[in-house]
Amino acid sequence: MSNKKQSLKKIFTIISSMKKTIITLTFTISTLFLLNSCSSKVNISPSQNSALNSISNSGGKAKAGYMQKSMDSWIQNDWTPEVSQNKEIQKKYMKKVEDSTIHEEIEKQDANKLQTPDVNVQYKEDENRNFTLQEYVDKAAVYGKSHPADEKSNVKKLESMPVIGK
Repeated sequence: MSNKKQSLKKIFTIISSMKKTIITLTFTISTLFLLNSCSSKVNISPSQNSALNSISNSGGKAKAGYMQKSMDSWIQNDWTPEVSQNKEIQKKYMKKVEDSTIHEEIEKQDANKLQTPDVNVQYKEDENRNFTLQEYVDKAAVYGKSHPADEKSNVKKLESMPVIGK
């Protein structure tokens, strides 16, 4: 009997050591399978992900709000025309574009057609030039000269208030 007990003990020790190995091996194989399956999928950009697009409209363009619309209209209708007409700004920051057009003049007396070239000089923003802070300061000074501050200016209100602690 003692022989059988010893053999059974050996079998149980082998099985218990195999349990640890089997558990470790099972965990390792499942981890490798999981990581390999994740890495083998083709990467999909967020804009192509239909599940993400059903939740949030990431592909749609955001509509401009009230402040952005008012700022855009002010820049287009007030700032740009005022600043771009200034001669100093034109010479310093804008690109000269010459457009030659031919005007026909008809003399009433001779009825001869005379063609005289007339060159229209226009200035346009140079898209390839880098924007500098000095350019903004110069343009703001030009705009400030043509649009002086109101009487209701907050700066004037603050300057007129009594100073505490002096």
